[in-house]
Amino acid sequence: MTKSLSKASKETNKGKYLLTKIAAVQMASGPQIKANLMEATRLIREAAKKGAQMVVLPESFALMAMHESENIDLAENYGKGPIQDTMRQCAIDNKVWIVAGSVPLKLDDSEKVSASSLMFNDKGEIVARYNKIHLFDVDINSDNNKTKEHYRESDTFEYGKDIVVVDTPFGKIGMAICYDLRFPMLFREMVKQGAEIFLIPSAFAKSTGKIHWEPLIKARAIENQCYVIAPAQGGYHVNGRHTYGNSMAVDYLGQVHGLRLKGSGIITINIDLKAQKKLRESFPVLKHTKLI
Repeated sequence: MTKSLSKASKETNKGKYLLTKIAAVQMASGPQIKANLMEATRLIREAAKKGAQMVVLPESFALMAMHESENIDLAENYGKGPIQDTMRQCAIDNKVWIVAGSVPLKLDDSEKVSASSLMFNDKGEIVARYNKIHLFDVDINSDNNKTKEHYRESDTFEYGKDIVVVDTPFGKIGMAICYDLRFPMLFREMVKQGAEIFLIPSAFAKSTGKIHWEPLIKARAIENQCYVIAPAQGGYHVNGRHTYGNSMAVDYLGQVHGLRLKGSGIITINIDLKAQKKLRESFPVLKHTKLI
């Protein structure tokens, strides 16, 4: 199911084939929402000064909880709360579109919450919401089986149901979060619905990131002939997690245009939809697909 586009996003769809600069923000967030929002605000301002028209934040940018239950305790109602209010004001102040990587939002029909990526336009309006579909319920043996990592996102979060492709002034954007990256059928479905750019806010564990992160990003870009912007958490966190970082911005050929290894900072990529369209016409792999 595709989530319908808002009136605001439809009405601002002008000048699509101009060059656009999109920034990805890398952070090493902690359990204090106020401190994380101050850092996110600083980095959004920096990206705007460098000419970015859209700024994408990583997964869990405002809350890297000490305990997963804090995502429930501190979850916001859709449309209001300290996290969303800050993002709204940042978009207005800096005249940029912002994708708030993931925000825990309350649900009417569940005690659990959604992990929601929210897209704000430059007027501070929420024009799209994507609820994470694939939840990270995984046990990882790392460091030659000496340590184990246990993740159970479904204890806290509800599974998302809707595929979201948003028509924006910068092109048609498919929204995903972190673990979604491992499921190619999601991205192919977004391309069928017109996606030209994928945004994948993430918080990959270091243990899996060093093996899989870059190959997966490049694969999603190459097989779908799409831009991929993947902001990440990168560093050591107060809750004991160690995230991989390596935020990446990749073009439709799989070429890396921006990379930040670790620590807070930004990368940017210029989006050229004309060049992408030309490549898709001359090398039409999307039209040659036969099995699905």
